[in-house]
Amino acid sequence: MQVVRTIVWVLLIVVLLLFSFNNWQPVDVKIWEGLVLETKLPALVLVSFLLGLVPMWLLSKAGKWRLNRKINALEKTVQATTAPPPPIATSSQLDAQSASQSSDQSPESTRI
Repeated sequence: MQVVRTIVWVLLIVVLLLFSFNNWQPVDVKIWEGLVLETKLPALVLVSFLLGLVPMWLLSKAGKWRLNRKINALEKTVQATTAPPPPIATSSQLDAQSASQSSDQSPESTRI
């Protein structure tokens, strides 16, 4: 996945560089009635791209952080509420238990 992301970014940069070399001309941008900004076209494209990218990137990071916090909280809740399983008795332990129970019974209690 990292390779694909790197390829996409490299292609985007190459396209932006080609666009910049072919369109290096001044552009007037009217911001308000009395405010006009004269800039080069590639700078305007780059600023517009960043104005769209940065808020969405921050929103994505915030969503990922929020979901990771929820996942961690749910995992802690599951670990706190589940009890460890009881130990499994082996056949030798079961034989020892039955032998001790049979020896505990007195011969008088077995007679009726």
